[in-house]
Amino acid sequence: MTAVPPRRIVVVGASAAGLSAVETLRREGFDGSLTLVGEEVHPPYDRPPLSKRILTGDWQTDRLRLRRPEDLDALGLDLRLGVAASSLSPATRTVTLADGARLAYDGLVVATGVRPRRLPECGTPGVHVLRDMDDALALRDRLAAGGRLVVVGAGFLGTEVAAAARSLGAVVTLVEPTAVPLAHVVGRQVGAHLARIHREHGVDLRTGTKVTGIRTVAGRAAEVHLSDGTAAEADDVLVAIGSRPNTEWLAGSGLDLTDGVGCDAYCAAAPGIYAAGDVARWYNPLFGTGMRVEHRTNAAEQGMAAARNLLGPGRPGPFAPVPYFWSDQYGLRIQAYGHLRDHDEARVVDGDMTDGRFVVAYRTRSVLSGVLAVDTPPKILRSWRASIAARTPWQEAARPALL
Repeated sequence: MTAVPPRRIVVVGASAAGLSAVETLRREGFDGSLTLVGEEVHPPYDRPPLSKRILTGDWQTDRLRLRRPEDLDALGLDLRLGVAASSLSPATRTVTLADGARLAYDGLVVATGVRPRRLPECGTPGVHVLRDMDDALALRDRLAAGGRLVVVGAGFLGTEVAAAARSLGAVVTLVEPTAVPLAHVVGRQVGAHLARIHREHGVDLRTGTKVTGIRTVAGRAAEVHLSDGTAAEADDVLVAIGSRPNTEWLAGSGLDLTDGVGCDAYCAAAPGIYAAGDVARWYNPLFGTGMRVEHRTNAAEQGMAAARNLLGPGRPGPFAPVPYFWSDQYGLRIQAYGHLRDHDEARVVDGDMTDGRFVVAYRTRSVLSGVLAVDTPPKILRSWRASIAARTPWQEAARPALL
């Protein structure tokens, strides 16, 4: 029996993934009803520069815009901005919005992203999170030279904000509960190197300790108390302790909502329902494992894959990328390809950490699973990416000829 092509498609999430999905649908010839729903009032914009260019003032917010208004108009969208989705009924194939509107669909793409994890003190004046444009602008207004910023969480977001704040002359304390920042992702050796860079740039990095409370003065955050008995004075506090997938609106839908929207290798969560971007947890056949990737490149690529597979047979098939991410800190470009988490071995295979330019390869079981490079030419990285995609055996990948 031939599947009936969808005529009404709803994409929930006016994000990079959601934009990629609607653009792909039109590019692939879909000429039916296409609705894009976004909780923020802003049209789709780029998030990575928030913790870098926007905080430092190098960019104004108009440079974040992913598409010009006329480009969005050309897509022929029913664009619903400033309203969140509140529920989903797969049985009736309807999405209900917070304003009471009900959207019928034949195909649905969930691209609702993530939101920051919070401490109980979030909401106190001077205690910030950083996820959207308004968050970034509120923090930027406070990062005056000489101000005291405490960053809670030394992941990539926290370390990027620490670097941006130091470039503005702020006094920065960076608090991390583990002994080595980012060790669970990039390994202890790279994590220790990044920690050393921050200390060399004047960051007071405190590891192996947690926040126990935030003292306020005149109703505003003034001091962060830590589990090791110390405290850090603050004019502002950024909480960067990870994120949670935005799946609450899907409660009761019958979808697998364990750490995001559970999908198969085709990004399908249920008949007619696909997911993409930070909210999607899918099976990546290249690595033989489920993963949820919170990186900009993956969001765009997965939005394309979900849209194409939604349109039916003859489409690209499994979504099996080599994930990519980057981070800019103190003028250094840190880039990585592959699946670095849960690796069994990490080895410097090119360059030297002492001079700041190096490549680290990662082994999971018997194959090359990832690579991280600091200030390394793109040509070298591309060769490593190809080796990861080919599932190159570790012993072959480690040969000098590959370098």
